[in-house]
Amino acid sequence: MDGRSRIGYRLCTPLIHPSCIILNNLNILNDLNILNDSPYDVIIIGAGHAGIEAALASARLGAKTLCLTLNLDNVGLMPCNCSIGGPAKGNVVREIDALGGEMARVTDLARTHIRMLNTGKGHAVRALRAQCDKKLYQRLMKHALESHPNIDLKQGMVSDIETSDGRVVAVRTQTGIRYGCKALVITSGTFLNGLIHIGDRSYPAGRAGEFAAEGLSDSLRKLGLELGRLKTGTTPRVNARSIDLSKVEMQDSEGPDLRFSFRYQATAEEAGVAPHLWRD
Repeated sequence: MDGRSRIGYRLCTPLIHPSCIILNNLNILNDLNILNDSPYDVIIIGAGHAGIEAALASARLGAKTLCLTLNLDNVGLMPCNCSIGGPAKGNVVREIDALGGEMARVTDLARTHIRMLNTGKGHAVRALRAQCDKKLYQRLMKHALESHPNIDLKQGMVSDIETSDGRVVAVRTQTGIRYGCKALVITSGTFLNGLIHIGDRSYPAGRAGEFAAEGLSDSLRKLGLELGRLKTGTTPRVNARSIDLSKVEMQDSEGPDLRFSFRYQATAEEAGVAPHLWRD
């Protein structure tokens, strides 16, 4: 992105999530006594991992928060992988927990399997990883948003960002509904002008079967922000009934003593769904 843009932005700290963008007054949550007549102090676009943490962080600091998502049935959806943690992200999940986030607590409640990885190596490379009941994780995360008094959770596709004197003042949805705000957090994930490639075919989509957020990209570009594109890959799904499980190795869970959250002691009654390993 172009640092010369009139509207301030920065990558969020782990309190929110490492994959989101904040537009407008970055100190709004420390200056809530100077509010105008805007109906919301903070608007969050997106309700995936990043959007949920952003909305809860904002609301817990006393800001009246609106979380907008394309589909209320997909709040906290884990579409590609039921895994939380691992070598790349296990430390991030615990950092989010230490800063008051929700991911570790919900993972402990929704998990079906948990292990400490790389125990045959040094402590620096060991990592906690859990497999979760994807639907239970989703329901718990949605309940966390819906039950917070400072959060309104609504369905809508944001297509335009309104500014005044270099500051964000509102967003407008594809259906023309306008929501005023003092600050805006964008956690659009793969939906921002998303594109799916399957073989030599490509088509616009946020995820398979879901719309891409195209209007928002145009609005950000008009505000002077430079847009880029990152690629993610989805592994093929295999029907478990097509596999001879007697020829693979079962990996048992390491039980209730392991957990991600330092702040909560509750853990799930694990369903005993063990992963299976294939060693070449």
